[in-house]
Order: sequence, then C-alpha cells, then structure tokens
Amino acid sequence: MRKRVWASVIASALILCGGMGAAYAVHTEVPKRLGGKPLLAASPAGGAKTLKDIIFETQKLVVMIKTENGSQGSGFLYNLDGDLITNAHVVSGARKVTIKTADARELDGEVIGISTETDVAVVRVPDLAGTEPLRLVREEEAEVGDEVLAVGSPLGFQNTVTTGIISGLGRSFEIEPYLYSDLYQISAPIAPGNSGGPLVDRKTGEVIGINSAGYEQGSIGFSIPIANVIGLAEGWSEEPMAELPEAEASDDSSELAEESAIDEMAGYLVSHFYDSLNNADYVYAYSLLGGNWKEGTSYEKFREGYLGTRNVVIDDMHVSGGEDDRATVIAVLSVDERVEGEYVLSKYQVTYEVGYENDQLKLLSGKGKAIK
Repeated sequence: MRKRVWASVIASALILCGGMGAAYAVHTEVPKRLGGKPLLAASPAGGAKTLKDIIFETQKLVVMIKTENGSQGSGFLYNLDGDLITNAHVVSGARKVTIKTADARELDGEVIGISTETDVAVVRVPDLAGTEPLRLVREEEAEVGDEVLAVGSPLGFQNTVTTGIISGLGRSFEIEPYLYSDLYQISAPIAPGNSGGPLVDRKTGEVIGINSAGYEQGSIGFSIPIANVIGLAEGWSEEPMAELPEAEASDDSSELAEESAIDEMAGYLVSHFYDSLNNADYVYAYSLLGGNWKEGTSYEKFREGYLGTRNVVIDDMHVSGGEDDRATVIAVLSVDERVEGEYVLSKYQVTYEVGYENDQLKLLSGKGKAIK
C-alpha cells in the first residue's frame, strides 16, 4: 500500500546570516512562516570546522534548479566538470534548465542523465566547471543516531537548513514512477519545493544522501544514500545520454507562493554578502560587488574595512523593488567593533542598491551611517 508521501527536500528553517566579522544574523519574515529556528554556532580560533563553517561551505555549492514548466528544486555540485546531482522528479521532462547559485548568479544547465526508476538525475552547468565540489561519502553507510544537516535550494527559501539525526535505515516505498529503496529516515522538519538538496554529515561536512521525500504530516524525511547512486551519476557524467527518456514533468513547488524575484533575491544577496564576511571569506564577498563599486574600492581597502569588526546582527531589514529590475535594501545593524583597541557596540543603518549586471545580480552600491 502506498504511503502518503510527497517529494520534497528536508528543509524548514531559513537562515539569513548577517555580519561583518564573525556571527550569523537572522532576518524574521520567512522563519516566522516556516516555524523554524536559526542555527547559531560560536567559532573557536583554529581547530576543526564548526557547524557554522560547514553550513556556509555547503550552501555555496547548493543551487536552485528551475524548469520551463515551473518545477523547481535543489541540486549540489559533485565533480569538477560542473555537474550537479538532483532528483529526477525535479527535472523530469526537461532538457534545458535554469540554475540559480548561492551568489545569485543565473546560469544555463542541461540534463545529461536521468533515471525513470530511481529518483536521481545529473545536470551539467559549464559555468561551474573547475569549481571545487562537495565531498561525498562513497562507501560507508550512516548509522542510526548520526547527526545530519539537510540543505535546500539557496533561492527557493534563501538557503534553508535543518538539523536532525538518522532515525531509521532501509526504508522503502513507491511514488510512481519511482521506487525508493534502502533510504535513510531523518528526524527533521520538512517543507515542499526543495527536493534534490544534499544530506550532510554534521561532523565532517561530507554528503551522505540526496533529500527526496517527506511525510505530509510530522517531522520525518527520507534521503537516498549517495553511495547507492554515485555510480549511476558518474556514468552519466562520463557518457551523457544522447536522448532523455520521455517522462511526465512534475511540479514540486505547487504549494509554494510565487517568489517575488527581485525583492526576494536582493534581500538574500545582502544577507549572503554578510554571511561571507562572517566566515572571513573576503574574496567571495568582494565578488558580489558590482563593477563600478570595485573600480572605486580595491580588494585590499575592502578587506581592511572589515578586519576590526567582530560581530554584526541585522536587527531589521526592508526591501523595496524599483524600476529596471533593481531593488533597495535598508538594514539596521548592531555592530561589535574595535575602536581604539577596545570593542564597543555600535548601531548603523546601511543602504544597498541591488541590480543586474551582465545578467548577474550584484550589489551595485552601498552606504552606511551611525545611528543611536
């Protein structure tokens, strides 16, 4: 008997991370809708990667996938050829797809392999070739009680992450036309519309599964062990399918509200910018700036401006759309910064103009002022 299961990624807590030096700040609107809690972690000096580090590094390599018929889901980079692993039901019936990355780039992708029985597919994105992919667990199986992170599409709900444990092994069921067997059962809140994201070992940051299905009721999700399908994926990467099998395209996002593109993405980009600075990834943060801003600010000057900031929290954020696919983002920040050798808490209001430059969303300009 078929169980009441629908395809989705295991994801319900939106993290909007703001900071200029070392902490996440969380915006409020979507977390209220989803009922999730932010994930926070202190970052010790040196040593093993923290939870915060693992989340940030993983999110950079998770993308949103959209098809022409409106279906959407997640995928993650798994090799140096620019190939993404995702669920077959996300891209079923499509050859060409649109990819949105964590830094708000919009890229072209092509489905090069898809199964009609196992819910897995591979999408090639030439512009991602050469990018260091996520690390995969190819042989070892997870055990009940292992702590995991489930990561969803960056721009579906702007980088969703949930934590949980492996609560069961070897689960099997059928959702036509796919047969799901030997799955990991996960104790985690779930939300529709984000299938295909990675299930990550919380301690190592390695991918152990593909988030694929969840019960309509309760906090239970299911993930395909990556070890069970990596051979299939690598076969398609080595020899792409000349013709894809015909299949009925599915819409994994029918229950989601339509995204207000520029407003949603602009707020996300500003938060992701601070997220990068939180992790001292100044090169990545600098890459999010528009050309004119870069011309007036060298990387060295940009980096120097954030070295004295220890912690930033976004107290409030407002996004207003404008003409010509542009938006204005205004945020109020609480900043723990070094002044004359001592750290003090200051308040700032910052304003960013966000828009497209060479078809990529960028921070075109920014300014700030101290407030009381």
